[in-house]
Amino acid sequence: MIAEIKTLTAYKNCEKTLQNAIPCVGIGLHGGQKVRMTLKPAPVGHGIVFKRVDVTDKDNLVPVSYETVVDTRMCTCVGNKDGVTVGTIEHLMAALAGFGITNILIELNGAEVPVMDGSAMDFVTLIECAGIVKQDAPLKAVKILKDVSFEDENGAGVCLYPSEKDLSIDFMIDFKQSRVIGRQEYSIVLTERTFKDSVAYARTFGFAQEVEMLRAMGLGRGGSLDNVVVVEGDMVLNKEGLRSENEFVVHKTLDAVGDLYQLGMPIIGCFSGVKSGHMHTNALLRKLMADKSAYEIVNADDYEESLFQSRKASA
Repeated sequence: MIAEIKTLTAYKNCEKTLQNAIPCVGIGLHGGQKVRMTLKPAPVGHGIVFKRVDVTDKDNLVPVSYETVVDTRMCTCVGNKDGVTVGTIEHLMAALAGFGITNILIELNGAEVPVMDGSAMDFVTLIECAGIVKQDAPLKAVKILKDVSFEDENGAGVCLYPSEKDLSIDFMIDFKQSRVIGRQEYSIVLTERTFKDSVAYARTFGFAQEVEMLRAMGLGRGGSLDNVVVVEGDMVLNKEGLRSENEFVVHKTLDAVGDLYQLGMPIIGCFSGVKSGHMHTNALLRKLMADKSAYEIVNADDYEESLFQSRKASA
C-alpha cells in the first residue's frame, strides 16, 4: 500500500497519510477489554476507515462520517449497515485532525479505540513515530458561509460561523456541582503546533458518584485513575492532580476537534460550544451539511493558513 503513495510538493496543503504502519495496545474506556490497534497508510480518496479484524462474518469496514455516527452517549460511536461499530473514536480523531491525516486504515480487534491515558498524546506520539506523507491530491476544506447552530432544551449548544482562515474554537463549561471545575472558558486557533502543545494533553474526566450508573449502562468499565481525571465533590482523586488548571475545558475542546473531523476535512470557520457534548456536535454537522447554502467545499490552498499548516509565528 505504501508503494501507492506519492509525495507531492506542488500544493502547500495536500491530503496526507502515514509513512509506516504502527501498532499499539490499550484498554477500551467503556467496554474494559484489551484492544490491539494498528494505524496503517491508505491511498488518496480512502478517507478515515476502521476495520474490525475480529469480525469475519459480515462487513467489517466502518468509515468515519457525520452520517455513520450511531451513538453519542459518553463517546462518539460509528457503525456500518451490518451493525458493526467502533466506539470512543474522538481522541484518535482529534489527533488525526491535528496532523491533517485524511487517509488512514485503522485496524482493531475489538469494538472500541483504546483510551490510552485519556488524552490524545499517545496518538500524537504514534503518528509522529509512523511519519506523515503528503499525497498526490490537493486538500479540500469546508468553508462556512453562514451561521449554523444547534441547541438542546437545557441550553447547551453549538454554533459554526464564517471566518476567512483556520478553525478557531471557543468553548465554555459550567459544572456548578464541583468547585474544582466550575465555569471555565477556552479559546484557541487550531494549527498543528497549537493542537500538539495546547490541546492534546488534556484527559477525559468524570465524577466518582457516576461510576455505578455508567457501569449499569455498560459504560466506563475500563475507566481508572490511569486514564480518567476523577472528581469527587471539590477534589481531584488522581494523585498527580491536573495537568493544567483548565484541563477540563481543554479536554472538551479536544473532543470537539475530534468530532468536527467527522467531515474528513478541515473547516474554515469558527466553532463555539456552550456546555455541549458529542451529540450536539454531530447534530450541528448534520444540520450544516443539510443546508447547501451554509457551506462550500474549497481548495485549502486558496487560503493562506489552514488547520493543517502551522503558522510561521508559532514555529
